[in-house]
Amino acid sequence: MKIVMINGQNHKGSTYNIGRLLANKIGSDKDIVEFFLPKDLNHFCLGCYTCIEDDTKCPFYEEKNRIMKEVEEADILIFTTPTYCLRASAPMKNFIDLTFNYWMSHRPRKCMFNKKAVVISTAAGSGAKKAVKDVSDALFYWGIPCIVEYGICIQAMNWDGVSKKKKQKIEKDTIRIAQRLSRKKRVKAGIKTKAMFSLMRMMQKADLGSGEADKSYWEKSGWLGKERPWRMK
Repeated sequence: MKIVMINGQNHKGSTYNIGRLLANKIGSDKDIVEFFLPKDLNHFCLGCYTCIEDDTKCPFYEEKNRIMKEVEEADILIFTTPTYCLRASAPMKNFIDLTFNYWMSHRPRKCMFNKKAVVISTAAGSGAKKAVKDVSDALFYWGIPCIVEYGICIQAMNWDGVSKKKKQKIEKDTIRIAQRLSRKKRVKAGIKTKAMFSLMRMMQKADLGSGEADKSYWEKSGWLGKERPWRMK
């Protein structure tokens, strides 16, 4: 069971600690690969669209690919982002921007359609659920069929300041999430994912996508015919 954690800040705060609690309940240290943003990907998307022509033409391809290679090989993805101004952190948002070519509207990866993901955010006050939604929306468009959202108000500025009662609740919640993920040995694409994929497929067939490179990718994958990314061979 390979677990990849993408952390939306460099420091190990409350959100990170909850993510790590969950990861440790699912697997051991040897199963967990961690990345921290912006340390591991300290660039803003330039909007140059070169990745639409060719992934490797992105000016930040090497750093991005180092992360995405691990993501593609993972069984479970855990995204942690602190809540900043009612939304996900800027480094996490930037990660989403830099991986937009993974979306179903462009060149989704077949492996994403059988993964599980958890998105975690904390806030001293409100906004954690909105921050979680920022990330889970992107993962849906990656094609991930099982996404667990966990946003919580911790009423503290750091992990040490979180009350004992609140930590007990978090402990119970992470046990519940870990059990839920463990029960689902294999996940299947749901109606919503299949409907979105079908819509994107129709656009590609009608030449309404972003260009020839995207359509060629869909053709080579067999998705303009009878093949579908969620079907296991």
